[in-house]
Amino acid sequence: MPDKNKKELIIIGAGPGGYAAAFKAADLGMKVCLIDPEENPGGVCLYRGCIPSKALLNIAKIKQEAQEASEWGIEFGDPKIDIDKIRKWKDKVVKKLTDGLGQLAENRNIEYIRDKAGFVSNEKIRLKDSGKELGFKHLILATGSSNLELPGIEIDHKKVIDSADALELQEIPKSMLVIGGGYIGLEMGSVYAALDSDVSVAEMTEDFLPGTDRDLVKVFQDKHPFKDLYFNTKIEKLSVEDKKVSVELKMEDGTKEKQFDKVLVAAGRKPSTASLDLENTEIKVDENGFIEVDEKRRTAVENIYAIGDLTGEPMLAHKANYEARIAAEVISDDKASAYDPRSIPGIVFTNPEIAWSGLTETEASEKDMEVKILKFPWSASGRALSMGTSTGLTKLLVDPETGRILGGGVAGKDAGSLISEISLAIEMAATAEDLSLSIHPHPTLSETIMEAAESFMGVPTHLAK
Repeated sequence: MPDKNKKELIIIGAGPGGYAAAFKAADLGMKVCLIDPEENPGGVCLYRGCIPSKALLNIAKIKQEAQEASEWGIEFGDPKIDIDKIRKWKDKVVKKLTDGLGQLAENRNIEYIRDKAGFVSNEKIRLKDSGKELGFKHLILATGSSNLELPGIEIDHKKVIDSADALELQEIPKSMLVIGGGYIGLEMGSVYAALDSDVSVAEMTEDFLPGTDRDLVKVFQDKHPFKDLYFNTKIEKLSVEDKKVSVELKMEDGTKEKQFDKVLVAAGRKPSTASLDLENTEIKVDENGFIEVDEKRRTAVENIYAIGDLTGEPMLAHKANYEARIAAEVISDDKASAYDPRSIPGIVFTNPEIAWSGLTETEASEKDMEVKILKFPWSASGRALSMGTSTGLTKLLVDPETGRILGGGVAGKDAGSLISEISLAIEMAATAEDLSLSIHPHPTLSETIMEAAESFMGVPTHLAK
């Protein structure tokens, strides 16, 4: 008789990578066992990350646009903020999506075990709560990432909080310091600023979003909602005193002590491997704790795979989803399937949004690559002007000899949606001429991509010589 405790495919972690791998593998005919501590699939992204944060960012955007509407002749009274209703609405969005994923898993006959798991050996895992041991033919690790802790800063989840705490909206502090000027810090800081908190940001580098092209970042920085910005700044000391958090900020011109009602630590992410007991296996990790994999997403143990944040940067849900399909296909004996993307888009869902894909101007400069940079300012876009968002920018990086699209970026309203056309152009090895000759609907923001591409052959229609 077959061993009931040996599974054909076990997947540990049910976030965007884990559940996507489970669904794909089940569709390919495999019997799948998906393990995660949450009630339904979804992972950090759906429960405490991507989705709840975007629900709150949408509220922040609506409030900001309502305030800006006075320029168009529409006056609103001061908005009334009901935190309880906002929280309930955010939770409703999360529940609808995670319940839906649970139903999709059930429809595919996926065995869902609500637990955590760690390795006993290369061939077996043990469920943390039940203690039950399971064998497997194949296994995919997809446990994602967790908040990075900073030395000397203790998160008490009351006055000093992380991003998961911030999403709970227990209260809106009068003042808040966000430590970290990356994706998470800017997004969550924008939410609290929209909810009338005086938000300041401390970043150890010289600007927001280190590594991102400065012209794209400038579009957001010119409209940022924050009270104070502390760049090139380190946190020397942090202590909770009475009802305030006292913070010593070490800057280039000296050290300053400031007090805030709350401090949000958003200094990055680390791979969630602590509960996996990797030391009981031959799986290898790099110096930063990321699991080493090949182009098939295989670890050093041939029948064990790893996907998503566990495998390193960029730590993005859509990258995990892409890797999930590859791992499932490889396990099903698709020898051609391999991880080889030409571009992975990055998006910051602030207002305005910032998005990029493929080669960036910063990377081209570091690699001493010769590229032609094509830019189209939204001040020349009829659609952008009619929407009151004329400060945006669309740019393309093009091979000067062939005209092939190597990368690009967008800063402005709905940049996260617009970037997909640039990503497709990169993947398809399209040229600037291909984009410029593709008829784009008028008036739309997508025309800014066409106009930027048109400048490779000369001058865009809506710019002066």
